[in-house]
Amino acid sequence: MGANQLPVRLLYGTGPGRLLLRVILRTGADRLAVGFLRSPLSKPMIRRYVRRYQIPPEELAGQSFRTFHDFFIRRRETSFDPLPDHLISPCDGWLSAVPVRANSRFRVKGFDYSLEDLTDGGVDGSRYANGTCLIFRLASSDYHHFCCIDDGFCGACHRIPGALHSVQPAACERYPVYTLNRRAWTLLDTDHFGPVLQSEVGALVVGGIVHEREESQVRKGEAMGRFELAGSTIVQFFEAGRIRLNPEVLETLDSGAEHRVRLGMWIGTGGS
Repeated sequence: MGANQLPVRLLYGTGPGRLLLRVILRTGADRLAVGFLRSPLSKPMIRRYVRRYQIPPEELAGQSFRTFHDFFIRRRETSFDPLPDHLISPCDGWLSAVPVRANSRFRVKGFDYSLEDLTDGGVDGSRYANGTCLIFRLASSDYHHFCCIDDGFCGACHRIPGALHSVQPAACERYPVYTLNRRAWTLLDTDHFGPVLQSEVGALVVGGIVHEREESQVRKGEAMGRFELAGSTIVQFFEAGRIRLNPEVLETLDSGAEHRVRLGMWIGTGGS
């Protein structure tokens, strides 16, 4: 078990931990942590974080940070696979995939979800029946900006209030976090993968989901938005037959593991 997963296991996997979690969520105590991370008092944490997660020096070159939050939302040079029919990862993280059933429901970590619940009734999920759901779980150490996966049109960002459970596997096994948590969703009209529904899900200490593109034409690889602080999740839905994941990705997923991805990395190809 990774060191950063231990607190989540304690909060979600033990009785005292779940009691403490209820106190945190009901009182908003996590906002104290957010306030600290946005203050100059948090600046000494940056050096420890860089050392622990081995952040490359070139990623920090020419930048100065007043707070840990400033450091966390830093920009880095990014590249992406440019071939038009190559599907790219929108972010750094750990990828998993599940089928969308004929009734527009999908199952993750023992919970059944519906697209209607995910979007608070904002989308008719029937168009994604028998399609594919991709789940990108960002770890605390990942780069928390996300990009546009294709040329096309980015619709309005719809924000839904909610709780801020962790999105680590231990939490997802106990609560239906994708419909409980604070989240945002957007419809993307892409040139090569059809209409894509994308939802960004906040997590413990992550209340901020910032969109930089709304109701505008976008280009593949262009910055789309970012999360603020800690780990989060991006969920994407594709219509049936629109994408084929790469063999090496499928091999990892078939083994029951998540596939490590980087922002802009080629993960699949457009379907027929």
